[in-house]
Amino acid sequence: MPKTLSDIKKSLDCHLGKRLLLKANGGRRKTIERSGILAETYPAVFVVELDQDENSFERVSYSYADVLTETVELTFEDAAAGNAV
Repeated sequence: MPKTLSDIKKSLDCHLGKRLLLKANGGRRKTIERSGILAETYPAVFVVELDQDENSFERVSYSYADVLTETVELTFEDAAAGNAV
């Protein structure tokens, strides 16, 4: 697991355009699961384009701090089992 925000960004840069499963903490013991494609990375956030048949909106963005604090967990479909970012 990457230890710094810049390590997380570099790791996500290698996975641009790949399918992923996103698990996010929705608050009050609620977990949100979505699937989509890692579309873009910016200095402070990354953008995931969601599958349209499952979601009512097109895109969602999270900060690298969300990944660092494990509020968001990303699992890439081409990655081996247990190789989450």
